[in-house]
Order: sequence, then structure tokens, then C-alpha cells
Amino acid sequence: MAGTVEQNLTAQGITLPAPKAPVANYVPFVRTGNLLFVSGQVCLGGDGKMIASGKLGGGVSLEDGYAAAKGCGVNLLAQVKAAIGDLDKVVRVVRLGGFVNSAPDFLDGPKVLNGASDLMVAAFGDKGRHARTTVGVSALPSDAAVEVEGVFEVE
Repeated sequence: MAGTVEQNLTAQGITLPAPKAPVANYVPFVRTGNLLFVSGQVCLGGDGKMIASGKLGGGVSLEDGYAAAKGCGVNLLAQVKAAIGDLDKVVRVVRLGGFVNSAPDFLDGPKVLNGASDLMVAAFGDKGRHARTTVGVSALPSDAAVEVEGVFEVE
């Protein structure tokens, strides 16, 4: 039976996909003590296709960017589940780092990253509130619109 966090996700219509394998020379996550560091996840949907490709402020809307960041968050949670087996073992979402593929004059990166942040709070409640950094970048792997990494405190 799914735990509380997965039930929260299911109630929002979210099913965790199989975690994606790394595309280069790194591992998907590293645990040290009670901290789990999850490598950056791009905005692949459950069908394996990009939720949004290209630049925010240059063809990708704020709404599509938000959906892409949410997709990155779903992929982060799939990696967390692979690492610890049960999302209810997350003590706290500590930090998210977000990268937004941005046109030079796009200034709403924090609004885009709210897609991932809102997902963490919806899944974990107050334990999902976290520190965060959002950075606009000129390019991301596979022309993804968004990439998000995370640090989680776990049991």
C-alpha cells in the first residue's frame, strides 16, 4: 500500500515514473548520513518526452515553464523513492536548485520554479518547505526548459 506522500501525489493525479538513468558520468543520487543529494532532473514527462523545450521568454510560456518545473519535481521524487524505498522516510525537503533555460530578458525564473516547490509542499506539507536557488541559464541538456536538483533529509 502506498504511503501518505504517494497518496498525496495520487490525489493530484501524479504517478511516479521509473527513475531515469544518468546520461553522462554521474550517479542519480548520493546519500551521506541523513542527507540525500539528487542530481538534476530535466522536465521529461512520464511518456519520456520533454514537457517543455526551449527558452522561457523566447517561445516557452510561464505556464509551460511551471508545468516543466513540476515535472522535474516528479522526477526528483522518483529518484528519492529509488534511493530510500518509501517517500514517507523523507524528514524534510532541504533545498531545491533550479535552472531555467532563459531568454536574456526573462526575469520570472522564480515563478517557473514554483512548479517544483508547490509540488514538494503539496506532497510533504510543511516538511516540503525548503530553501531554493533559481538561476537563468543560456542552455540545458536536450534543450530542456527547466532542470531541478534537490537535497533531502531522510531517515
